[in-house]
This record gives sequence, structure tokens and C-alpha cells, in this order.
Amino acid sequence: MSSDPVRRGRLAGGRPAEVAAFLSSMDADRWIADADIRVDIAHLLMLDHQGIIERDASQAVMAALLGMYENGVPDTVFDDEYEDVHAGIEATLIAQSGMDKGGRLHMGRSRNDEVATCIRLRLREELLAHLTGLTDLRAALLEQAANHTETVMPGFTHLQHAQPTTLGHYLAAYEQALSRDFERLVDAYIRVNRSPLGAAAFASTGYPIDREMTAGLLGFPELVLNTMDAVSARDFVIETAAACTILMSTLSRMAEEIILWSSAFVRFVTLDDAYCSTSSIMPQKKNPDTAEIMRGKTGAVAGAFTAALTAVKGLPMSYNRDLQDVTPSLWRAVAESGACIGIATGIIMTATFHPDRMREEAGRGFSTATELADVLVREFGLPFRAAHNIIGRAIRSETITLDVLEAAAQELSGISLVERGLTEERIAEALDVDVSVRMRRAPGGPAPEAVEKALSVRDQALEEDFAWVRSEQKRLQDAEDTMVREARRLVDES
Repeated sequence: MSSDPVRRGRLAGGRPAEVAAFLSSMDADRWIADADIRVDIAHLLMLDHQGIIERDASQAVMAALLGMYENGVPDTVFDDEYEDVHAGIEATLIAQSGMDKGGRLHMGRSRNDEVATCIRLRLREELLAHLTGLTDLRAALLEQAANHTETVMPGFTHLQHAQPTTLGHYLAAYEQALSRDFERLVDAYIRVNRSPLGAAAFASTGYPIDREMTAGLLGFPELVLNTMDAVSARDFVIETAAACTILMSTLSRMAEEIILWSSAFVRFVTLDDAYCSTSSIMPQKKNPDTAEIMRGKTGAVAGAFTAALTAVKGLPMSYNRDLQDVTPSLWRAVAESGACIGIATGIIMTATFHPDRMREEAGRGFSTATELADVLVREFGLPFRAAHNIIGRAIRSETITLDVLEAAAQELSGISLVERGLTEERIAEALDVDVSVRMRRAPGGPAPEAVEKALSVRDQALEEDFAWVRSEQKRLQDAEDTMVREARRLVDES
């Protein structure tokens, strides 16, 4: 007879090993084993409170659950003889307290709502860890940006020199992008943080359960109300995987630039040795391997998102076993993206940037030509398109001098810039990279004072985001502490 408490009644005989392995969810279930114990404690407190289970049974089972809560889930619950961790835990409880008591825990509950609750419980913890990591990464970027508000460097479009900017402006751009990744994960968290417990298989239960009670014990502020949707919904998984994928695209872009900037061609940054590797044959090599792996992990996270979406897209209401295969994709997306957040933070915190090398490149490729065109508009009355054409024609000669500009102006517009007062000195000033940067003082621009103002705004936003995460972590911990106190009180009552 099977020792799996779920299987032994309806199904006869054993299973071939390959069938058992095919159906097993144990690898993914290791993520939710601890969460399952907390869900069991909440469910049992509710059963006792509602008088659905007798006090001696609830005390015996709760004592066993608290043992697992305090000492860890025993390895025996992951044995291959069980189809999943829920069956393993239930079998352990029955072995410890007897069938007459341990066999009552599952009253008013299905594995369908149980696993959905466990996934949400565990996932919201992972999301809060991601959000904490993102605040650290954003803080590192803002700190480096504050140190480089006057570090002039080239900005690029199409990977070509475009206009001068500053390193502070550049790093602040990534912080702002990551703040949107933070917001997407918060949005996902809000929808994850809803309780499906009490939905049972999909049609709720005839027992007088209290869904609001279990939701409160587990720190869920609201229910997934419709019980059919509660057990079959995995859009919160898809949304989280999508947010992780978008986050990884941001980190991958940053990794790509770190790789380019650390190359011998560019030499804008030197990475700390801890984040680099060397060659097994070429002793001179220092390779930005962590950034390269981060860039590669983006594909793994995007693949996990695609796998989860594809598994769910054709499923009818309500629960289908296909959903079991969605969960490993979720954990892969979460694990890979979480690791990359930490690595990116370390790279940024320990990177050494090279302002002299950046300044050397800042004016190449006629990167200040736009400022000269703006000078012709502001000071000499030309339409912008005419100024743009004149500067463009001058650049074709690969030099910008007063004579070249004068010839271009007369050819294209029939005007004399010399007669309007343009001088070689004014041209040189307009082409100076520092002048070009300082002129761009509009909010969010690269001028040092504009960057400093923007960093002040971003610092405040980061502080508010950090405070929200800490507050939510405390709220959940307080709920768990309260639940465990109630569980201990129940066991200690005579």
C-alpha cells in the first residue's frame, strides 16, 4: 500500500519510477516547504476557532507543525514516495499524531488552494528581497553619480559619439530606469499579496470556514474572492516573470556598456578583480565575466517567462495539472534575476571610472556640433534647419572653421555669418565640451546643477521606496509572529 496519504484510497498499486518522477513536483516544492508549514498553521488555527476540529486533535497537530516551524521541515517529506511536499508533510503529521488527529488537518482544504497560497506566500518574500536589492543597486548608482556630476564624457546614439554629457547624468539614467523596474515589481506584489486559501478544489467547501481569518493570519490584506479563479489563476506568476524579464533587460543593457567600457578600445572603467576572470591560457587577460553572464542570464529569465505564459494560455477553468509546470519557471526567473541584482550592485560599487579618458573622447566626432547650431539660432537669427544644414555641410569637410562655415552659409542660405558677427573665438567656445554640457540646464539635463537637482529628487524617491519595503517586511513579520504566538497558546492550553 502506498504511504502517500492522498493516493492510497482511490488508486491501487504502486507506480513505475519514471511515472512517479514525471508527476513529482519535489524540486520546485523545496521553495515552498517552509511556506506550507505556515499555511498549515493558519488553516489549523481557523479550524480550531470555528470548531471544525476538536481541541485535542488541533493541539496534537499544532505541536507537530510548530516543531517543523522551529526546527525546519524534515528531509523525509521530500522522499520520492510522495508526489509533492504537501503529501509528505501530511504523512509526517499523521505519523507523529496518528490518523485520527493528523488526518483531520486537510478538512475544508484542497491541495489546489493550498499550493496557490504557498506560492503567493513565498513569492511575496522573494519580491520584497528583489525590491530591497534594487534599492541597494539604485543607491550605488546615485552615489557614483553624485561623485561624477562634472565628469564629462561622450553620450552616444547608434553607438556613435552624439553629444557630451556627464558620467553622473549617465548613471542617473540607469537609476531612473531601475526605479521603473521597482514600480513594476511593486505592482506585481500587490496582486500576489491576495489569499486564495479556502477556495478548496475550486468550489469552496461546506465547512463553516473563515477565509478572512486565515488571510489575516498570513498577512494577506485581501482575498482572491472567486474560488474558481483563486485556484486556477497564475497571471500573478506571469506578471512577476514579465517584470523580472524587463528588469533583466535593464541590467543587460548596463552589463553591455560595462563590457564595452572596460575594453582596451574604450577604457572608461576598470572593474574590481572580484568581478572578473582570467584566461586559462592567456595570462594577460582580465575578462568582465560577471557582466557577460548577467547579459546571458537575460535569455534564461525571458525563457522562463515564455514557458510560464505558454503553459497557461490554453487552460480551461479551473485547476489543471499543467500549472505544476509553471512554478519551476517562476522560481528560475526569480532566482536568476535576484542573483543578477546583487552582482550588478557589487560591480557598480567597486568600479573605478576614468574621467581623463572620458574627457578625451567627449568632443570626438563633432559631438558639440549641436551646440554650435544652437548658437547660430540663438545669437545670429538663423532658422534651426538652416543652421543644422550649414553645420552638417561644414562637417563634410572634416573641419569647422569660420571660413568653412561662411562658405557653407553662403552656398546653402545666401547669408554671411561673418557680417552677422560670428568669430573664430565664438566657434571655439561653442565647440567646448564643458560649455556644451553647462548649457543643458533644463530639468533632467546633463549640466552639473541640473544633475544635482535631479539626484536630490531621486534620493528622496529612493528613500520613500526603501521605507515602503521595510514597512511591508515588518507588517508581514508582525503577522507571522502573531500567528505563531496564537499557535503556541493553543498548544499550551490545558
